[in-house]
Amino acid sequence: MEAGNIGGWKIEEGSAFDAGDVLCEIETDKATVDFEAQDEGYLAKIIKPDGSQDIPVGSPVCIFVDDEDDVAKFVDYVHEEDTAAAAAVEEEVPSLDVNTSTAVATGDAPKRTVSDEYLLTPAARHLSQSKGLDATVLVGTGKGGRVTKGDVLMNLESLPSLSTKSVGASATSAAAALATPAAVAPSPSVTAIATSDLPQPAGTYEDIPNNNMRKVIAKRLTESKRDVPHFYTSVEVELDEVLALRKKLAKNNVKVSVNDLIIKSSALALRDVQQVNSTYNAKSGKVSVSSTVDISVAVATPTGLITPIVTEADKRGLSNISDCVKDLATRARDGKLKPEEYQGGTFTISNLGMFGIDEFSAVINPPQAAILAVGGGKPKIIPTPYVDGVEEQEKPQVKTIMTAKLSADRRVVDEATAAVFMNAFQQYLGQPHLL
Repeated sequence: MEAGNIGGWKIEEGSAFDAGDVLCEIETDKATVDFEAQDEGYLAKIIKPDGSQDIPVGSPVCIFVDDEDDVAKFVDYVHEEDTAAAAAVEEEVPSLDVNTSTAVATGDAPKRTVSDEYLLTPAARHLSQSKGLDATVLVGTGKGGRVTKGDVLMNLESLPSLSTKSVGASATSAAAALATPAAVAPSPSVTAIATSDLPQPAGTYEDIPNNNMRKVIAKRLTESKRDVPHFYTSVEVELDEVLALRKKLAKNNVKVSVNDLIIKSSALALRDVQQVNSTYNAKSGKVSVSSTVDISVAVATPTGLITPIVTEADKRGLSNISDCVKDLATRARDGKLKPEEYQGGTFTISNLGMFGIDEFSAVINPPQAAILAVGGGKPKIIPTPYVDGVEEQEKPQVKTIMTAKLSADRRVVDEATAAVFMNAFQQYLGQPHLL
């Protein structure tokens, strides 16, 4: 984690708090966590208000005091970083208005020494063209009489729209503007584009800002698909024995889900095929084979996908795995997970079977070497093998079949290793009494 957001403050400036009180919610790259006070005191100043985005780790967000009388001393306090940022903005965008520009044009404007081709600075050209405006009519205040980004920003409302004329004609118009005392010279050849002529989107829509968690997920999955050489292997597993075992356990008030059995089967397969239970260090190019089987389980939350970890899953029983997954999933949806409960892991399982998905391909979560994508079980007619010499052949049977697809990092796992792992997984899940 390099930066986070302030989800919202739970107390106001000047309020007292005790140790353990929640002061604010902080959005990390994986979850929304509570920022709790370590001692009692008073909240004197909120430096980063609600909704503050991309705050670097280690940056101050508020000021505490021990004495209530000291709160008043920070009423007008302004953090140095905020003051420096405001000063930087002022330096970047000169404080110009139309009248000031006119004065510059009549006497103090730099002498035009650049050609028409380089009249606009790259920033000024990009800004004006992106807004459909003709900035070549401005008298530049930059070096050699160039039009800067600041010139464009201070005259956005008065600039004419881009005409359909050629670039040469625009340059001629700009050259003529240098001879006039006004910063923005009238251009008879410029034709404004009516708003009604522009294509309008169908229906209505609402722009919803993306939260920090989804931004980080998008960034990391993009990097994974770009940098990690994915390859895929899949198997079909019969679930009839699994479903029968669940019914048997339910009679003894032991409730386990198919996903719990999948986690246990994967853990045992990883124990047998340790190469899949590895991580890859992109900087050193080394592969680390983990001595423990810590399985990350993908959980959908309102703010995005998170992968809490079932540690040492190969050593846990089915009931223990079931209780652990339920607890982690509940706290994940409530945003109550601790960082150590979702950071790390040696292998990931993403199960979309409960959403009606038959089969899909998952993206590897680096530095892990593999992820298992699990679909839902569907009834299929399975033909029985023909037995030579038998007069009455066995009839085809209806079986509940589930498809599991492994996405693996080719730098760590080869095709043969992936095949061995998937066969082991298939054997364990297809014969759940082995668990």
